[in-house]
Amino acid sequence: MKETRICIIGGGGRLWPIQFMKDLALNPMTHGVLVLYDIDKEAARNNVQVAERIFTANKSVGHFTVEAVEDIGDALSGCDIVIISIEPGKTECRRGDLLLPEEYGILQTVGDTTGPGGILRARRALPLFFDFAHKIEQYCPDAWVINYTNPMTLCTAALYKAFPGIKALGCCHEVFHTQNYLADKVEQWFGVPRPDRRAIQLDLTGVNHFTFVTKAMWNGIDLMDRLVELSRSPETFKDETELAKRRIKDEKWFECDQLVALQFLRDFGSLGAAGDRHLVEFVPWFLTSEEQLWKYGIMRTPYEWRVRQAKEKREKAFTAGDLLAKPSDEEGVDIMRSLMGDRTLFTNINRPNEGQIRYLPKGRIVESNGYISENSIRPIVASDPPLAVQNLVRRVSDVQQMTLDAMYHDDEDLLFAAFLSDPLVNISHLKARALFDKMLVASRLEY
Repeated sequence: MKETRICIIGGGGRLWPIQFMKDLALNPMTHGVLVLYDIDKEAARNNVQVAERIFTANKSVGHFTVEAVEDIGDALSGCDIVIISIEPGKTECRRGDLLLPEEYGILQTVGDTTGPGGILRARRALPLFFDFAHKIEQYCPDAWVINYTNPMTLCTAALYKAFPGIKALGCCHEVFHTQNYLADKVEQWFGVPRPDRRAIQLDLTGVNHFTFVTKAMWNGIDLMDRLVELSRSPETFKDETELAKRRIKDEKWFECDQLVALQFLRDFGSLGAAGDRHLVEFVPWFLTSEEQLWKYGIMRTPYEWRVRQAKEKREKAFTAGDLLAKPSDEEGVDIMRSLMGDRTLFTNINRPNEGQIRYLPKGRIVESNGYISENSIRPIVASDPPLAVQNLVRRVSDVQQMTLDAMYHDDEDLLFAAFLSDPLVNISHLKARALFDKMLVASRLEY
C-alpha cells in the first residue's frame, strides 16, 4: 500500500482520534504521515505524544510519522484521507440544546441529531463544515473525507453543499450494534457459537440514527420471521422500569435492548437499525415522560454527566494498558484501507442519494449499504420499507433539508420553520418561538 497522508480535524480529541490511532497501530499495511489539527493546539500536541506511545506499545513504530500542525491549510495540503471528528463548540453549549427544551416539556435522550437540540447543534456545526469543505477544495480536493461528527447527516450534507465535488462519507457504528444484537439472537435461536457481527447481512434504508432493516440474513437463513414473532410476543415488551433505574444508578446511559427497534417492526413492518436512545427522538410518542421512556429500559443522558465526562477526558492520563490495541468494531481504518486500494469493504455508509433509496430525493444524504474499494464507493439499492416507514423517514429528511438550506443561506425564518416541523416540537407556536429564541442565544457557538 502506498504511503498515506492522513489529517484528523479534531485531532486533539480524547476519544475518536485515540481509537483511530489504536486501530491504525494494528494495521501493518498502512504507513505514512498522520497530521493532527485542532483549534486546541495544546491538545493536538499532547496527542502526538499519545500516538507515539500507542505505536510503541503495539510494536508499530515507524509506520507513521505523527505531527501536530497549527494551520489548517498546512495540515490538509497533500492529504489522501481527512477524518473529521469534532465537538462543535464547548460541551457547555449543550446546556441550551438539552436543558432549555425540558423547560417547555420537550424531552430528549441524546439531542445531537434531531429535535430542538439536534437542530441547534447543527446551527453551530454547519458553518464549520462549510469552511472545512472550502479548505479541502483548496488544499486537497482529491482526498477522501470520513466524517464522524453529529448531526451526521447534516454535517456530511454541508460538505457537499459547500464543495459539490468532495469525496465524503459519514461513518456511524449504530448499525453495528444491531448486527451484534442479531448475532446474539443467532447463538440463542440456533445453538451455534456466536457469529461475528459481519456475518449478519442486513438490507438497510433510511437516514443516520433513523435507519431500518427490511431484510436480515445469517448463513443463508432469513431471520425476519423470527424477529416478527419476537416483536409480537407480549413478553418482549414487559415493563423495564427497574432495569432503567439500575442503569441510571450505574450511569449506564448508552445501554439499550432493542425494544423500540422491535416495536417499530411490530407497528410499522421494519426493524429499527439504530440504538433505541436515538430512534425514540425521531417520533413524538416515546418521550412523553421520563416514566414512559423507562418502560423500555432507556434513560436520557444528563447534561451534567456530559460536562463531567468532557472534563475527565481532557484531564485523562492514559496508562500503558489504555493504549494497548485490540480489534475494535470501528471501521474507519478499514474504510481508509479500502479507499487506498488495499481491500474491498461492504458496509453501511452515509452518502448522497444516487437512487439507492428510491423514496427520497436524489442528493439527500442517506444511510444504506455500499461497497468501498480503491477510490470508489458504490451504493447498493435498498429495498423499499413499508409506506409507513417511508413517511416517517421522509419527514425527517425534509426537516434536515430545511435546516441545511437555512444555514447555507443564513435564513433564520427557515430555520424556525424547520424547528417547528420537527416531531418533538409538539407545543404551541408561541411557546415554540420563545424556546427557539432562547436557544439561539444559549446554544450559539462558543469555545
